[in-house]
Amino acid sequence: MKKIYVLDTNVLLHDPLAMFSFEENEVVIPSVVLEEIDSKKRLADEIGRNARFVSRELDRMRGQGHLHAGIALPSGGLLKVEMNHRRFVRVQELFGEMTNDNRILAVALNYHMEELEHGEAGRPVILVSKDVLVRVKADVLGIKAEDYLSDRTVTPSDQYTGHVTLRVHPSVIDEFYNFRFLSVRQLGISSGLHPNEFVILRDELGTSKSALLKVSPDGQRLEPLHLSNDPVWGITARNAQQRMALELLLSDDIPLVTLTGRAGTGKTLLTLAAGLIKVEDEHKYKKLLIARPVVPMGKDIGYLPGEKEEKLRPWMQPIYDNLEFLFNTKKSGDLDKILMGLGSIQVEALTYIRGRSIPGQFIIIDEAQNLSRHEVKTIVSRVGEQSKIVLLGDPEQIDHPYLDAQSNGLTYLVERFREESISGHVTLEKGERSRLAQLAAERL
Repeated sequence: MKKIYVLDTNVLLHDPLAMFSFEENEVVIPSVVLEEIDSKKRLADEIGRNARFVSRELDRMRGQGHLHAGIALPSGGLLKVEMNHRRFVRVQELFGEMTNDNRILAVALNYHMEELEHGEAGRPVILVSKDVLVRVKADVLGIKAEDYLSDRTVTPSDQYTGHVTLRVHPSVIDEFYNFRFLSVRQLGISSGLHPNEFVILRDELGTSKSALLKVSPDGQRLEPLHLSNDPVWGITARNAQQRMALELLLSDDIPLVTLTGRAGTGKTLLTLAAGLIKVEDEHKYKKLLIARPVVPMGKDIGYLPGEKEEKLRPWMQPIYDNLEFLFNTKKSGDLDKILMGLGSIQVEALTYIRGRSIPGQFIIIDEAQNLSRHEVKTIVSRVGEQSKIVLLGDPEQIDHPYLDAQSNGLTYLVERFREESISGHVTLEKGERSRLAQLAAERL
C-alpha cells in the first residue's frame, strides 16, 4: 500500500535530495517548511547551501505543473506543497503556541484524519523528522513518525572497524612466520576481507601464539606489518590498534586514512607524530596542515574578538595541547616560537581550507564526525597530488543537530572507501590517556 510522507524542514536541510527518497509514495511539504527554508538560504554554511538547493529544485519542478496539485516524481511518487492547517485547533489545545513545528504537525494530522475517513482504503500517514520532540508530539496526536533513515550508511553492529580477529590452527600461524605471508584462501575465507584491513590470528587451541597481519592492497595476501614498534617522534604504540594506525599513517602508498575511536584512544597524538616524522624528518610532504571545524554547526568565527590566530586558539587548543606534548615544551609561548621557526606546520579552521587545492601536504582533519557527507566530499576532493589526508573522529560524540553515528560524513567515508586499495581505516578501542579517562568513556 502506498503511503503519505510529511517532511519536516530539518529533513530537507539535512539532505536536500530527501524528497526523491520515498519511492512511489506521496511526499508532502507543508507550506511553513518553505518559509523556514527561505529563512536559511542566506547562511554561508552547509545548511544555507542545502536551503538554496531545495529552493532551486522546487522552482525547477514548478515548471512541470502546480505544486499544490502534485508533481510526478521520477520514482513514481507524487510531490505536493500543502497549505491546509485546519486541524491546528487540536494541536494548539495540546501544545499551546502555534509554532512552525506545530503547524507541520497540523498538516500531518489533517492528512491522517482524512485518510481515516476512507477506512481500510486509507493510506498510512507518516511524519518524517530529525527532531526527536516533533516525533514525540506526533505520537501524542496518534500520527506515526519516523526519523529520516535513507542517509544512514550502516547499522552500528555492522560498522567497519578495519581489523578482525580470526582463530586458526597453530600450524597456520607457524606457516606465516616461516614464509612471511599467507594467501587469503589458506584461511578458508572466500570473501569478507578488505584491502589494507588488519587481521589478528590467534591459536584456536588456546595457547598464546598469535600474529598481526595486514591484507595486501589487492586483497589476495596477508602480509606482515612493514614497520617495527620503534618510537615515532617519541610516541610508541601501546596496543595492537595503535600499531595498525601507525602502519597506515606512515605508509606512503595510502593517501587516505580514517581513524575513529573514543576520547583518549590516541587518534590525534598518533596522527600528529606521524605527520611530524613525514614532514620534518623524511621531508615527504612540504607542510603539515591541521584543521578542525571551528564550531559544531560550521559557522564562521568572524564574530569573535581579536585577530585570526586569537580567534582560532580556543577551538584549536586540543591540537596545541598535543603539539606541546610532542615537542616537550616547558614554558608558555615555547610552542609558538617552535611553530614559527619551523614554518611547515599550519593550524587552520576548516573554513579556510575549503575551495583550495592542496598538493604535497600531510593533512589532518580532526573532529570529522561533525561533518556532513557533502562537507567530507568537498574536503577530500580538494586533496592534490602527493598529499595524504587523515580524518579523525568519534562517531559517538556528535554535536551537529542533524547528524548521528550512522549518518555523519566520517562514517559515510569509511564505508564507501572500505574496498579501495588507496585507503585504510582503524577503529581504536582501548583508551590510553589514563585509567580514569577509559572508565569515563565506558561508563558515563
